[in-house]
Amino acid sequence: MEAPLSGVRAHISAHLPPWRAWLALGLLAAASVSCSKSSQDPAERRTLSLKPCRLEGLATQAQCGTYEVFEDRAARTGRKIPLRVVVVPALAAQPRPDPLVLLAGGPGQAASRSTQVLMAVERIRRKRDIVLVDQRGTGDSNPLNCKTDTPEEGLSSRLEESGAAEEVRKCREGWDADVRHYTTPVAMDDLDEVREALGYEQLNLWGVSYGTRAALVYMRQHPERVRTAILDGVAPMGLYLPLYAPRDAQQALDRLLANCEADAACAKAYPDLRPRTEALLTTLETTPARTRVAHPRTGVLEEVVLSRRAFLSQLFVQLYSPELSSLVPLMLDRATQGDWSPFVALSVGLTENLGRTVSQGLYFAVVCAEDAPFYDEAVVARESQGTWFGPTMGREVLSVCADWPRAALPQGYREPVVSSVPTLLLSGELDPVTPPAWAEEAKRTLSNSLHVVVPGVGHNTMGVDCARTLMVDLLNQGRVEGLSSTCGASLTRPPFFTSFAGPVP
Repeated sequence: MEAPLSGVRAHISAHLPPWRAWLALGLLAAASVSCSKSSQDPAERRTLSLKPCRLEGLATQAQCGTYEVFEDRAARTGRKIPLRVVVVPALAAQPRPDPLVLLAGGPGQAASRSTQVLMAVERIRRKRDIVLVDQRGTGDSNPLNCKTDTPEEGLSSRLEESGAAEEVRKCREGWDADVRHYTTPVAMDDLDEVREALGYEQLNLWGVSYGTRAALVYMRQHPERVRTAILDGVAPMGLYLPLYAPRDAQQALDRLLANCEADAACAKAYPDLRPRTEALLTTLETTPARTRVAHPRTGVLEEVVLSRRAFLSQLFVQLYSPELSSLVPLMLDRATQGDWSPFVALSVGLTENLGRTVSQGLYFAVVCAEDAPFYDEAVVARESQGTWFGPTMGREVLSVCADWPRAALPQGYREPVVSSVPTLLLSGELDPVTPPAWAEEAKRTLSNSLHVVVPGVGHNTMGVDCARTLMVDLLNQGRVEGLSSTCGASLTRPPFFTSFAGPVP
């Protein structure tokens, strides 16, 4: 473009009167800038057709489309699978050219069904598009779905022991998919192809939980396409799912019980809570509890049988949120006295939400390829020793993965990701699955990063205003220098419920 424009400028200067030449050259400059700006507009380069759509839980209109990719990306032949793509447009008339891309957790969550988290990025959306791509195997991208709970199901089916191995084998027979091709590295190449189809030169990545692993993999495979990265609830390449979950969850539970013992109201309401709970677990190991409780939705009395395994699997999930875990001492106290109603009420809402949003098949497609091959039963036993949660989760994964079709991984896949991309690492102080130590591990090889631990917060920090401000600041300036290294210094764990009426005033 430069040579032809130079010639035009010379012609104008030579053949027009000075005042007209200045005017013409000014108009030419404006046209040149306009042309340059247009070339930077992602919409001008977009090849993927998007249509107006509405997402559940999102008040504003979005743009949706479907992009097909080869299931076997290496072969580039055979079956194609659809990827659901959603763009929530920026509010600005001239948005920034690099969007924020949500990489959802799980593995198995669908980005397009995680719309509740978009409330955390309203300030970012003023200037940037928000992009949601359902990872292959989730949402509307050839989902690898298994059993899905429905509100009408009885309590026993919700709270029974998993039996995941046999259930997933049956589900796998019905999938129109080669599960060897549903790994994180493949999905991140999908994302880059979608990026190009949407016309974006660079992305700002926002990984949440497992989505932080996905973000790290994208940073390694397509480093030139990443402007910034936000990793919330960091799962580095050294974290094998779910190998360390019993240890990390036990640390969170021990802290919760210690906080209760140190709180005068909680200690008075629930004396000797730890030994009483340990005695309950010992009993449940050999004699599952049989009880009749009212269904939280229908009010109908139902009989349920609760084993130690079923009880602990629900307790594990209840630790994710400090707001929910503020009810855990009350729940444990009542359970030790034979009243299981609080436990059931807490558990049913959680299992309903997980059943709607997580693809169980994609979870195992990822874990059986990327995690389980790197540990065995002996390692599972070692890492869970001394915890209440024990080796159940790890053994269940090994059982499912024993006959899972083996996927290929890039050489050195489990090596730490080395990157100089400006990266904000966010950790919740009370996180039971990705505590701050994991973010510190990731930070060692991220040379341009900042790690901020938010006190009083569990798994993921997006609900805290100062964490959202840090995200905005990173995207606005494109660097971590100058960002605050603290967030929520005055925050503490939510007060414990000492009765159904709530905490003591």
